[in-house]
Amino acid sequence: MAVNGRDAILSSAMSLFTERGYFGTTMRDIAKGADMTVASIYHHFASKQIILQEIMVSILKETISLTRNAVLQADNGSVDRLRALVTAWVIFHATRRQEGIIGASELRSLDREGHRLVVTLRDEQEMLFRDIIARGVRSGEFDTPHPQDAARALITMGFTISMWYKDSGPVSPQEMADRYCELALDMVRAQH
Repeated sequence: MAVNGRDAILSSAMSLFTERGYFGTTMRDIAKGADMTVASIYHHFASKQIILQEIMVSILKETISLTRNAVLQADNGSVDRLRALVTAWVIFHATRRQEGIIGASELRSLDREGHRLVVTLRDEQEMLFRDIIARGVRSGEFDTPHPQDAARALITMGFTISMWYKDSGPVSPQEMADRYCELALDMVRAQH
């Protein structure tokens, strides 16, 4: 299947932003990686900033959809929902490392409008974690006195996997997810 110009640009930018960071990457670098001219990039994107914004927005929309669907397919209890959420979150970050690294490290590189868009989506993702933990506390399934802190800690634990996880390591993404589920349940003091 042939890659279209837009996808080639995004793929090149993602690789370069992961390797060099946003500020260490030029439009010329992106063009070279996409096997096109700089002028051709401007046919698809007005600026490097718009490329970064598109990458980050699409990553967040995908993780929100992925994690929300995992929760919807889980049993009704908060323990099962948190397991489903953490599993989807961890597996995404273990198997989609480039996306995870960019999502974790490039928020600071966005302009005001891009920052606003990405923070709105990030907050939506965080609310999924917060809601499950808060429901678990209300139902008595969880006993954490700090549900918001637990939500942020679980999010951070999951996305930093992108920074260090290696496919060639001794632990599969599913095994890592299972371990992180146990850590998550311990953190919220699950009654399981």
